[in-house]
Amino acid sequence: MKRRTLIKGMALSLSSLYLSKSYAGQLLNVPYAAGPFKPTWDSLSEYKTPEWFRDAKFGMWAHWGPQCQPEVGDWYAREMYMEGSAKYNFHVKKYGHPSKFGFKDVINEWKADQWDPEELVSLYKKAGARYFMAMANHHDNFDMFNSTHQKWNSTKIGPKKDIIAGWAKAAKNNDLRFGVSVHAAHAWSWMETAQRADKHGPMAGIPYDGKVTKADGKGKWWEGFDPQELYEQDHPLSKNSEDNGMIHSQWAWGNGASVPSKAYCEKFYKRTIELLDKYGADVVYFDDSVLPLYPISDVGLRIAAHMYNQSIKKYGKLEAVLFGKVLDEQQRKCMVWDIERGQTNGIAAEPFQTDTCIGTWHYERAFYDNNWYKDAKTIIHMLLDVVSKNGNLMVNIPVRGDGSIDEKERAIVEGITDWMQRNSECIYSTRPWTAFGEGPAIASAKPISAQGFNEGGVTYGPKDFRFTTKGKDLYAAMLAWPSDRIAMIESLASNKVGKVQKVSLLGYPGTVAFEQTGAGLKINLPEQAPGAIAYVFKINGAIV
Repeated sequence: MKRRTLIKGMALSLSSLYLSKSYAGQLLNVPYAAGPFKPTWDSLSEYKTPEWFRDAKFGMWAHWGPQCQPEVGDWYAREMYMEGSAKYNFHVKKYGHPSKFGFKDVINEWKADQWDPEELVSLYKKAGARYFMAMANHHDNFDMFNSTHQKWNSTKIGPKKDIIAGWAKAAKNNDLRFGVSVHAAHAWSWMETAQRADKHGPMAGIPYDGKVTKADGKGKWWEGFDPQELYEQDHPLSKNSEDNGMIHSQWAWGNGASVPSKAYCEKFYKRTIELLDKYGADVVYFDDSVLPLYPISDVGLRIAAHMYNQSIKKYGKLEAVLFGKVLDEQQRKCMVWDIERGQTNGIAAEPFQTDTCIGTWHYERAFYDNNWYKDAKTIIHMLLDVVSKNGNLMVNIPVRGDGSIDEKERAIVEGITDWMQRNSECIYSTRPWTAFGEGPAIASAKPISAQGFNEGGVTYGPKDFRFTTKGKDLYAAMLAWPSDRIAMIESLASNKVGKVQKVSLLGYPGTVAFEQTGAGLKINLPEQAPGAIAYVFKINGAIV
């Protein structure tokens, strides 16, 4: 999906100039839904994050598509065309040379024959998810729904199923808000590797299949389909395209990136609007800087205005959530800021979301074989940290090519379930306190980059706490169990907060003794810890 180091604001300094010119006298090639929101930053800044999302706190994601079929991880469709790379070598060994068996052929191999969306979404609902997101397309440009604008979709090729329809139905049956993630805006540059050819060996100079056309399909399984509709490679390469890492500095369509055509941008708009309207998504995630195709096109702004206006029409109020990445302060007022694999270093002024994964974004067998998955403890600690800072956490559980999850992933989900069933009171419908937490781990947290990528590397101990509030109740989550069975919360010293009246330990039926002094709130713990991972005190009286 991602793995980029983005330069914050790249090309954005040109955005106001570009978009003001694009608006000159004509807003726009394709109508967007009528309503109070217009496709301008000033208009979108009237957005208010809906309360349902602020209350939900926890979501799960199926980042699943044909790139999961080989089970060798993320960005397969790009890297299988990088001569000498691990994915190229895997592909040649398993499928053959990419001049003869390209990504289009991998899609054809993908059948999703073990996919049971109802069972998986029910599992995630039990684990405490309040919203569910499904990937609708990736940078590989393949739509996982019945798209009238993209012939290369899952109802016609591969599974021959409407994947998004199946996920949407399961979410509805489980009373979860439904979301979709959209990544296809970058196919134009992301698939440029398919235009290459080997430089070494017996196949040197023989082009990969990135330039094949509809005419080349006569007599083949894909007869009648145009691979250029999928690969979108009938264009000049970006600057230094042979440099595999160059795309990371071109993600915001600057620094020499090949600029997509107007037709490409408008087709993306039509595909996305159809997706949102047809499947009733209340949430959309874009894997782009700010908005898709921004600042070279206004289609992302139009999508935002359309989605917000449609939501008001549907619910009588704005219930839509649109995520954007690498946002400045103004843009964070127009949508929900998404942080990839990381979190803020303090309480955010506006609600945000952290998205992460227990493995790699697309299923990778090596994580199963080597026990590399994040465990339930890691996820719960991240959830507590994110929620304490005014955020939500969305977790991807990688789905195998056949549509199932493995037993180690299932055990992790069950571990999350066990903790949430005991402690979710400190998560749902809470808001940040005056401090997000205390303890030595705060000093070791990595600073956030433009995009995120600062998760991990922190070890929590019994002196580390994360705080949330609900009304007059303060929740303090202790992130490890102390060997001396004494919890000390310095932030709740008698000279800092109100007089504590009552303390209870979630999941423990008895009472706990406590003493509030100038040094902090001292709590005597029972001999046996209730559960594992983190231990939550419900405190009354501190908030005045």
